[in-house]
Amino acid sequence: MQAQATLDTVNNDHQELDRRIIQATQAGLPITRHPYQLVAEQLNIKTSLLLERMKLMQDKGIIRRVGLIPNHYKLGYKANGMSVWNVDESIIDSLGEKIGAFEFVSHCYQRPRFLPEWPYNLFAMVHGFSRDEVYEKVAIIADSLGDQNHGHEVLFSKQILKKTGLRI
Repeated sequence: MQAQATLDTVNNDHQELDRRIIQATQAGLPITRHPYQLVAEQLNIKTSLLLERMKLMQDKGIIRRVGLIPNHYKLGYKANGMSVWNVDESIIDSLGEKIGAFEFVSHCYQRPRFLPEWPYNLFAMVHGFSRDEVYEKVAIIADSLGDQNHGHEVLFSKQILKKTGLRI
């Protein structure tokens, strides 16, 4: 019984630490040369423990990913076009990898179709300094897809939406 009580205490301690880590990082990592070290210092833990807990939370699916979200407008990219593509489901993974590999595509993902009104099932965000530049980049994607492209459109952003994940 003593061993179980000790294990429960350790698990509760880890759950509390994990919650503190999520709260400390959910608004983003500090912009510094060593962001994890700074977060660890704020939590009064070692950097190695912070990284270990974050990796474990990723492995368990508690944290899906840690990634960079650039502010394209501050970088000068004023035209943001979501290119939407109608492609065969049987090859959508390989086509998504192909499109996602273009340096001008920030993210690419699959979405369900809503036939007959919406035949598009592959989405790729393209950023440019102008709409013409976005259209030129979308044309490059279309050329690379060839006859695997069964139609596409470009939907331009009208406003900036704040991107946030789950908040505790």
